[in-house]
Amino acid sequence: MSKNRIITLLTDFGLSDVYAGVMKGAIAQINPQLKVIDITHQIPSQNIAAARFCLMTAFAYFPPETVHIAVVDPGVGSKRRGVAVKCANCFLVGPDNGLFSGVLSRESAIASVELTNPKYWRTHQPSSTFHGRDIFAAAGAHLANGVALEELGEAIDPASLAELEIPNCAVTATGIEGCVQYVDRFGNLITNIPNNCIIGNNWSVTISNSSDAIHIPSGKTYSDSEPGDLIAITGSDAWVEIAVNGGSAQSVLKLECGAIVQLLFETNN
Repeated sequence: MSKNRIITLLTDFGLSDVYAGVMKGAIAQINPQLKVIDITHQIPSQNIAAARFCLMTAFAYFPPETVHIAVVDPGVGSKRRGVAVKCANCFLVGPDNGLFSGVLSRESAIASVELTNPKYWRTHQPSSTFHGRDIFAAAGAHLANGVALEELGEAIDPASLAELEIPNCAVTATGIEGCVQYVDRFGNLITNIPNNCIIGNNWSVTISNSSDAIHIPSGKTYSDSEPGDLIAITGSDAWVEIAVNGGSAQSVLKLECGAIVQLLFETNN
């Protein structure tokens, strides 16, 4: 029985080539009535960590049983597994390379399979370079169309799914140490420090580099700083982020993902 679940797509394919459109065509060949929503196709090339963050940020805004197909797959054609995962509120389809570990830190996996049943591929001889079209789009479409998860392949232990190692933030004697986990298109540096760590405190951020330490005051909005000035705020998805009013914090600070951030609690004397 057809389910007509929503499908989302998240890839690093960009929009100048045909790859994202071809994936939609492969889905439409199975059921042209399925609703397909693009989360983004602008993940930096082969950046699994960025894909992990963006999918983790986006998935909760979709209805239960949405099928999220995510393809950032530098290991395509290798021995890495293609998987489908059932969670309490969604399904995940794509390469088993850690890009689902952000969602799975918030949603427990109920069941998972390796996509070994070619009946639910686009072709029994898939391309070694485009599993997004030949395996993931097709398997995801069948899943959205009502095919049971266990029909797609061999059951695997959800605990065996690949995890991407992202450092946890840690409490220190003076505050919290975290790191940059994502840089958005505005150059905002989004850390792994959640806003529930700072509620009720006055705080600021310090960035240390090879020559000096940069102190960044906190605020509630970007406009709480002067144009061109650095500011630390909590963003719309409840992470502490470093921004520049009207500019790019990444361009100013030259920081990349993994850079250490010190959040300091301030005491009133």
